[in-house]
Amino acid sequence: MAEEKIQSHGEISLAHYGVLFLDELPEFNKTTLEVLRGPLEDRVVTISRLNASITYPCNFMLIASMNPCPCGYYGSDEKECCCRPEQIKKYQNKISGPLLDRIDIHIEVKGVKYNKLQSDEKIETSNEIRRRVNNARKRQIDRYREYNIYSNAELTPQLLEKFCKLDEACQNILKLAFEKLGLSARAYGRILKVARTIADLDGAENIEQKHLAEAIQYRALDRKI
Repeated sequence: MAEEKIQSHGEISLAHYGVLFLDELPEFNKTTLEVLRGPLEDRVVTISRLNASITYPCNFMLIASMNPCPCGYYGSDEKECCCRPEQIKKYQNKISGPLLDRIDIHIEVKGVKYNKLQSDEKIETSNEIRRRVNNARKRQIDRYREYNIYSNAELTPQLLEKFCKLDEACQNILKLAFEKLGLSARAYGRILKVARTIADLDGAENIEQKHLAEAIQYRALDRKI
């Protein structure tokens, strides 16, 4: 009797406690992208066959990039987009709302203009950024030491209530964002985790209005779906 062979580790398991980078995200098969939803939420992936199944860990950070349209110039100030509206919609709809819900930060990156490249404006150095990130990571490790987690990304709904409390002004900002952007319940948790992280990078004990406002700004694609 032939034995059915279980598939070995795939990319998401090999990226466990690392980074999985997917370039040109809409060019992937849509079914493949939808399969990512479970592992992103559960941090494990289970492969099932007729007579057996196996579960692999996959606690990874997903980083993905995409153009705004097939030609890449939709919304550009420099070049005119040559795509038809239906092409743009079809391209962007390859990334479903439920998948976007599971991605914490959406950032639109504009082209860098020449005067910016020649600017003498002082910016934060890599060493300064590294120092802030290390300090924020230490704060999180110390904060969650007794909860068997090490970062804000791992906060459960119960721990969100404990460590991401909002004052009345912050609650009003978040309520307005939900009404204007039509955000989901899952996006609520993502925003709070990101706001908590921004506060940690800022060295703040509590989430402030500026931290929450910045976290909401990182839901750029929610405003388009």
